Amino acid sequence: MTASQFALVYGTYLIATASPGPSNMAIMGTAMRDGRRPALALAAGVVTGSLFWAILAATGVSAVLTAYAQALVALKIAGGLYLLWLAFRAGKSAMQQSHNTAGLSVPGRALRYRSRYRQGVLMHIGNPKAILSWVAIISLGVRHNTPAQEVAVVVGGCVLLGMGVFGGYAVVFSTASMIALYARLRRWIEGLLSAVFAVAGLKLLAVRS
Repeated sequence: MTASQFALVYGTYLIATASPGPSNMAIMGTAMRDGRRPALALAAGVVTGSLFWAILAATGVSAVLTAYAQALVALKIAGGLYLLWLAFRAGKSAMQQSHNTAGLSVPGRALRYRSRYRQGVLMHIGNPKAILSWVAIISLGVRHNTPAQEVAVVVGGCVLLGMGVFGGYAVVFSTASMIALYARLRRWIEGLLSAVFAVAGLKLLAVRS
């Protein structure tokens, strides 16, 4: 692969990853509501889910999955229902008068981190767009005769970019100014998150092909 091919792959992935979507919105909301560490745990889960699809795309396994319409439909239904569940939770939070997560015990915090990590993994694995995105990314720079080390550089580079983007959202939106903004506009922010999750979930459920 030439330098221009690598640049095309990385640039395409960076634009796709940094664009607003359910995962980024979830990280932003978690960072403002619960702080940096839970948001980073969520970001780590999203990166893990992305790496899962990257490996399948690089090895050609995802091409087998996309060839079976029923498998994709099942995945879309599962992902859509999960996003609707997140929409329900965010909507329920928006309707509450107060929101206080302070004073959690250490075991409670550890459980919360695991829960956020699991949420990130499920959000990305349950999103068929992630499969198609990685198939497109791999097809930009990987051919049947591409050396394995170059494939690893493509996947590894994109994963590092994903870590930077998702982790960056967690860091930026967990600053004091953002937390103060969330405190003032909590119900509006949670309502927006609920709407984003609901729209994304309904779109997955509506598209069956």
